[in-house]
Amino acid sequence: MSKLRGFQKLTFTYEALQTWFNALQIQRCREVSVPLTEAFNRVLAEDVVAKEDLPRFDRSAVDGFAVRSEDTNGASQPKPLLFRLTDAEVLPDNGPRYAKPVWTGQPIPKGADAVVMLEHTQKKEEKMEISVQVAPYGNVSRQGEDVKNGETAVKQGTRLKPYHLALLSALGNTEVKVVEKPKIAIIATGNELAEAGTERNEKQIYESNRVMLCGMCCELDTEPLDLGVAKDNVEEIVEKIQIGLKIADAVITTGGTSVGGLDLVPEAVNKVGEPGVIVHGIAIRPAMPTALGMLEGKPVMILSGNPVAAITGFEIFARPLICKMLGLQKEETRPTVEAKMTRKVATALGRKNFVRVRVFQKNDDFAAEPVSAKGSGTISTMTRANGYVIVPENREGLAEGETVTVHLFADVESGNPNV
Repeated sequence: MSKLRGFQKLTFTYEALQTWFNALQIQRCREVSVPLTEAFNRVLAEDVVAKEDLPRFDRSAVDGFAVRSEDTNGASQPKPLLFRLTDAEVLPDNGPRYAKPVWTGQPIPKGADAVVMLEHTQKKEEKMEISVQVAPYGNVSRQGEDVKNGETAVKQGTRLKPYHLALLSALGNTEVKVVEKPKIAIIATGNELAEAGTERNEKQIYESNRVMLCGMCCELDTEPLDLGVAKDNVEEIVEKIQIGLKIADAVITTGGTSVGGLDLVPEAVNKVGEPGVIVHGIAIRPAMPTALGMLEGKPVMILSGNPVAAITGFEIFARPLICKMLGLQKEETRPTVEAKMTRKVATALGRKNFVRVRVFQKNDDFAAEPVSAKGSGTISTMTRANGYVIVPENREGLAEGETVTVHLFADVESGNPNV
């Protein structure tokens, strides 16, 4: 670990993350009440306990006729049984067999304990033929079958999906308490950067990391705050970081960190306050120059200016950080598939390597084709890849035909891709 340039020993990924988290003592963000209609993809801040049974009563699960199950004994296609139709709220408990028409979701009348599906019936003048035998509570949703009164319907730390919202609405909720979206200040640094849409000189490139990192923040449902570009000037970088600390819950910078060149951002972070940079230089490829710090109790992440290295650093460090700030029950990791490497890949020993691949379906299996790249600045490799394979520090590459775990950030393709 080192606070400025010239660091020699690289910190392993797990050690870096734990050291950073231990210093931060991460707290969940504040809670806020929002209408249920605006709660999609938000994280629930407290358990929601049912105040009544769901369903509130025994109800029909199908369109059909409510009956006493025992009255259907012996009914069959060749020998259907006749039932009298009724609209009564209570089925008579003596005399002939009775059936009441019900639709899906309607309460069944008292005295009934089953529903015969419409397709197993046939009307005969003022009566109904039933050609199937039903068991007690067949085709009936029992009271409290979904959720019982006093039961936790949805737990805090749950990312609310449409079906969660449906359940909460069915229980009569119109608003819920959710975790406020963490605000993430994003700063790019570098004299070589020009804003897209502006004029640039022959030595400048259009800046792209900010919009990329903003998108990755939005993917996790946080609120990115774009603070623009700072030139390679410590005082200008300090000013941007101080603004970020005032308006955001965390600060992410990109550029201005390296293994031996200008380390202006770590220098600026240390100039703002203590403890400043906590970890600088991590045994990963790409993203080795990543630095992690803390100012005013808030996380500061210093990512490489190379786009793929910035993506990798975000995946490894920002993703678990944001998940903790949101109070999620567990970290939201990328979905994975098992696939076979289509060719050999060489990696550096002693560093955790993130190999970009394109996964496609090959017969009944998945294949992973390495996406060739020179260095970590080739952003097009991320658009051509749909996942990555993590090669541990004690391995020197992957063999052709080896089965690997691919972490997906896009859909698996069908057919052999043209990489």
